[in-house]
Amino acid sequence: MDVKKFWAAVLGQDAGAMRPYFHEDARVNWHNTNEQFTVEEFIRANCEYPGQWDGEVERVVEQGGLVITATRVWAAGGGPSFHVVSFIQLREERIISVDEYWGDDGAPPQWRVEKQIGRAIPMDGKGEGAV
Repeated sequence: MDVKKFWAAVLGQDAGAMRPYFHEDARVNWHNTNEQFTVEEFIRANCEYPGQWDGEVERVVEQGGLVITATRVWAAGGGPSFHVVSFIQLREERIISVDEYWGDDGAPPQWRVEKQIGRAIPMDGKGEGAV
């Protein structure tokens, strides 16, 4: 499965391009909001989500039938942005399940700023000791 093409279809809200990536009985779990979707429900939720979206797959890890992606998603033309980690389970090169965790992008909380702990991640996105 070409995970970057899959993400392009998702970000483009292209139902026709998304559907072939899934097994008919696949499930998608959005843990932050405690929701589970069938394939058709996921496609509808994605395609009917307000606005237009863009994004970039920042990291892909594949192990056996599991594909893990870290993707930055943002509103086209400005607005909110998010990072999402997706655990995509494949069977016969098609998605059987997805577990996603979404987080809002933003500034560190004020209490950490005041304590002067932490720093911006270097532009290469790796930081010290990253693999």
